[in-house]
Amino acid sequence: MAIIAREQYLKSIRAMRPNVWRNGELIEDLTTHPATKGIIESTARAYDASNDPETATICTTTSKLTGEPIHRWNSLMQSLEDIIANSNFKRFSYRNTGTCTGATCVGWNAQNVMWAVTYEMDKDLGTNYQERLKNWLLKSQENGWAVAGALTDAKGDRSMSPSQTENPDSNVRVKEVRPDGIVVSGVKAMICGVEAANEIFILPGSAYKDPDADYAVAFVVPRDIEGLTIVGCRKPSDSREFEEGWDKAVETGTNSVYLIFEDVFVPNERVFMCRENKYTGKVITYFTANYRAPIGACVAGQGDIMIGASVLMARANGLSVKPFYDKIIQMAINNETTYCMGIGAMACGYKHPSGIWISNSKLAHANKVHVATLPYETKRLCQEIGGGIVETGCFPSYKDLTHPEIGPKLMKAVKASVNYSAETRARAARLSEWLTVGAGIPGCMHGGGSPDGARMVVRANTPIEEFAKQAAKLCGITEDVVDPAPKKK
Repeated sequence: MAIIAREQYLKSIRAMRPNVWRNGELIEDLTTHPATKGIIESTARAYDASNDPETATICTTTSKLTGEPIHRWNSLMQSLEDIIANSNFKRFSYRNTGTCTGATCVGWNAQNVMWAVTYEMDKDLGTNYQERLKNWLLKSQENGWAVAGALTDAKGDRSMSPSQTENPDSNVRVKEVRPDGIVVSGVKAMICGVEAANEIFILPGSAYKDPDADYAVAFVVPRDIEGLTIVGCRKPSDSREFEEGWDKAVETGTNSVYLIFEDVFVPNERVFMCRENKYTGKVITYFTANYRAPIGACVAGQGDIMIGASVLMARANGLSVKPFYDKIIQMAINNETTYCMGIGAMACGYKHPSGIWISNSKLAHANKVHVATLPYETKRLCQEIGGGIVETGCFPSYKDLTHPEIGPKLMKAVKASVNYSAETRARAARLSEWLTVGAGIPGCMHGGGSPDGARMVVRANTPIEEFAKQAAKLCGITEDVVDPAPKKK
């Protein structure tokens, strides 16, 4: 049953214990509630595509563990081809949904990262973490699970280490080690795709020193495990999720949540790190390299849809798309820049002794900086082409446009091209709006981490002094050219 269908996936989500809150309400059925059904729909489309002969090669692969067909997001990425397939799947997913599908993304990366780190821990420490992970992976592949991943902690005071903060549970930590498992408490924040997930894969949120060893923990739990409360974040576009007709723009969606762990028991077979803080730096290094490389494909995929939406808007406005070719070409260049930067990071990577492919860290983080800049230009160009009806917010509601009394008058006002209906223009405008100022925006700036953090990694991996010496040698400088000493105050 490795390749499952939409209905099997939806049934598995409905069977879970309600523990997701949104806007002060405990949601009983995530698949039908207006605040969450779009998130579920985004992931359900991945299952549809897995069963469609035309897209199955993008969304499925062969298990390296069993040789059986599996969903691609349950796989180990052990070659350059495998990890490039990660990028192509992400770009396809954005084209397929217009937004992020976190339950087929971060958990996939997390399980691959921990395959490498558990290999290192087992080799050095004599632990059996990788065998535990392998057994869980076999279950995940067999059941076709959607798996969210959680790296970022609530953190508390950023000037202090986790053990120094006033609230020790501002970061997820090990409170107790028992013979049969561990007890954890703490908060992970801004975690994507959780509502659509069967399982949640938890990683340590930073590289920790000995005083913070309790925070060096990696494990996986069912989304509805006892003691876990999930609270969905409020988004600027929340009200649109409850709208009707084309005001909702699309039937998909995305959201982030807070994960509040309160004395949650995790059995040993689901624990892959417990206080081995020496290895947390490896988790962060491998995770960020393999996550920030393919996010270039994520924003490229949404950029592809923005190009399409721009074409629709131009024509619905009564214009040829040809005068906008310069803008569209720039949008395409932005898309391909982030996509290819990610592919370059992968191509310049290496095969870890565990078998997992690790992307080049410097190039992956350079790509993150582009991801935090270029998509915003693409959104601006989409707004420019679409006109004020897209960006100003001055656009009548679906209820007004379809009202029996005032609707016909508004429809005449909204209609532009003689060739296309007012409804077509309204739908195209709402899509462009959603993509550029609404929930269709992926976390370009901070999704996948801070661009300032990425710049720090690029700086750490750029041998500035070596480059200066090479430049001096080329032009014949024999003096030692160094920074001036700090001025005395």
